[in-house]
Amino acid sequence: MTVLRSDTPALDIAGLAFSYGGRFALQDVSFAVPPGAFTALLGPNGAGKTTLFSLITHLFTGGRGTIRIGGWDIRRESRKALAQMGVVFQQPTLDLDLTVVQNLRYFASLHAMPTRTADQRIEAELARLELWDRRDDRVRHLSGGYRRRVEVARALLHRPSLLLLDEATVGLDVPTRRRIVDQVHALARDDGIAVLWATHLIDEVRADDDVVVMHGGRVKARGRVDEVARAAGCETIGEAFARMIAADPEGEGGGERREGGKGGGGGSP
Repeated sequence: MTVLRSDTPALDIAGLAFSYGGRFALQDVSFAVPPGAFTALLGPNGAGKTTLFSLITHLFTGGRGTIRIGGWDIRRESRKALAQMGVVFQQPTLDLDLTVVQNLRYFASLHAMPTRTADQRIEAELARLELWDRRDDRVRHLSGGYRRRVEVARALLHRPSLLLLDEATVGLDVPTRRRIVDQVHALARDDGIAVLWATHLIDEVRADDDVVVMHGGRVKARGRVDEVARAAGCETIGEAFARMIAADPEGEGGGERREGGKGGGGGSP
């Protein structure tokens, strides 16, 4: 994992704007994710979260503003910037006909990882995520929860300093969601990996998290969970979130053209 200076954000977004035709999906989005922090990107469907992730991961280009990952500008130094991050997209991306290990080895080969290094990291990440005993299973035989955990393991193989997860628990049952949320929080706490976790589900946001609230393509609030709730005159982040959305039901005309579809299937872990 790349070790960042404590004063260098893992992710730094400033003045970001993006539109589909004449309709803005993002307007003046600015926030930072510090090294080792778990930051929840909280917003309803259509808030702009998936468009934002597409720009951070360089799937979309254009618009205004800057995105820096570990200090590297995604537009000018995209290869160095992208090497700093691991990503779990909303849509599943595993090859269903390959085994768990085969999927991870293929990813390692794309990063030109030596075979011995790849095998050591695959074993370590699968063990960490309690998947080692499923390593030879074909992915199509795994539940949605297991598939998501395989995707998290894959995203960690190249030792990123920033982990992005876009609605990673959509379609999963409550115990499975809780397990994945716990495991990703542990990555930030124990390994110092910065996490940006996009969700519309309040129960995935912890009291000691940082939070960025998005609605209609704009950042409505950001800070520690208790700070955001207190600034909104509420006791909980759930109450604050509901108040922000109710105060602006149309999202000021912003929002995305289309959020991604449903994530990996349901079922238990």
